[in-house]
Amino acid sequence: GDNDGTCDVLPVASSSPSSIRPAAFLSPTGRTSQVPSLSPEHNPSSINRKYSSTNIMSSSDSTISISDAFDGGNGEYVKTEIIDGTKTVFVKIRPDPYTELEKKNHFQYFSFRATPTVASDDEETIKYVIENAGDASYTVAWDGTTTFYTTTDPNDPISWKRKLDTSYDADTGHLSWSHTHPKNGGGSVYFSYFPPFSYNRHLQLISRCASSRVPCKVSSLGQTLDGREMECITVGKGERQCWIIHRQHPGETMAEFYAEGLLTRLLGLDTNGSIDGLATQLLQEKYTFHIVPNMCPDGAFRGHLRTNAQGQNLNREWCDTGKEGDDDYYEAPTAKRSPEVYYVLKRMDETGVDVFLDVHGDEELPFNFLAGAEGCPNYGPRLEHLQGAFLASYTRTNSDMQIKIGYEPEEPGKGRMNVCSNQIALRYDCLAVTLEMPFKDCMSNPDPEYGWNPCRAKMLGWSVLDALAYVHPYLREEGEFWVNFGKEDAYVRPTENYKD
Repeated sequence: GDNDGTCDVLPVASSSPSSIRPAAFLSPTGRTSQVPSLSPEHNPSSINRKYSSTNIMSSSDSTISISDAFDGGNGEYVKTEIIDGTKTVFVKIRPDPYTELEKKNHFQYFSFRATPTVASDDEETIKYVIENAGDASYTVAWDGTTTFYTTTDPNDPISWKRKLDTSYDADTGHLSWSHTHPKNGGGSVYFSYFPPFSYNRHLQLISRCASSRVPCKVSSLGQTLDGREMECITVGKGERQCWIIHRQHPGETMAEFYAEGLLTRLLGLDTNGSIDGLATQLLQEKYTFHIVPNMCPDGAFRGHLRTNAQGQNLNREWCDTGKEGDDDYYEAPTAKRSPEVYYVLKRMDETGVDVFLDVHGDEELPFNFLAGAEGCPNYGPRLEHLQGAFLASYTRTNSDMQIKIGYEPEEPGKGRMNVCSNQIALRYDCLAVTLEMPFKDCMSNPDPEYGWNPCRAKMLGWSVLDALAYVHPYLREEGEFWVNFGKEDAYVRPTENYKD
């Protein structure tokens, strides 16, 4: 999510391509060497500790081994204690690298494996505790959170269910739940804040797109700090340029499941290239789509919540902060620090943008919602009515999307211009929104056992095409086109206060 409670007035980057810095100082090889060694006070838990194959148990009574040594893993063993007769395993979340602009180490996402070391003759119920949950980036979000778990294939998104006994103790700062391990060991159990979308699954998605019968172009816009490709799928031959990016914050894995659903519909990935009539019409007559499934593959592989390999929060890297020459001046994006944004924005300047979505997950609000560009200086009746009509159409297509609940809009002229959707809305004077999905269950259509989950995220991505078709005629229309909209399409100012 991106509601950090600040509304700083930040400078606006030029809309010309020259505002993107050249990448001449990037060497073509050895990109991992660009990630600096972080000082202990800026990185209290080394980013390399996850690759250790040894867990040092602090209790001789421990019969559970904790590991996060896998793609996207995050969860370090702390200790095992017997509390009120219950074996209790303590785990801590490894923080992201220090974020220079925000002056903090983010963390909230966890994903780890628990494996019995002794085959017991009886079932054993063990309590698991996230010891440092009280120091996480969004502690208020733990209330109502339920941990995901699977005892089968962690790469199968359908296998994950929720631990309904998950609870957060604000006094101790502990997030906890219980799991009953079957007799004779029973194999491993995986726990996660939200089911993972691995880098291998990402590569499989890219490969499926490239081999689709629907003509599309799969290209790399550049490389990340760790040398991974920034893939973009371009499909369609319509005049309007639609950009949709996903997972700027790597721990928000639901965003890439959304991308998978969208691409499945556009390219017929599950139907041998056969696509429905609306998708065909959009591709043939209306849109050229540019889809980036994963904006932060390095952070995703490392198990980060919000940052890339070097510790940059990509959703604060879309323009400079402060004034050049001042002590607080922060240059962004740069190919050295945030190449993910640098290369995407460079391509956007080449194609132009007529409509834009930035797909995320939100830790606190148990709803799907949109955050608009109300704080931008160019936000007026045109963009307001486009946003209202787009959202209303989306809710009619898929009732998991709703209108009333969302971030409190930024005040006019006080928008944070280094936030992606704000920068895009201003830079290209277009409809640009941030789409947020919940980590919690979705209160629009509750399902406690599975909650908001990868399959529903995919379906939400699938159904966005209907809303894009609805607003297409008006994206660059002049005059008061909104007289064609019904009352149901009116913009509604959202509120975060869903409990009342």
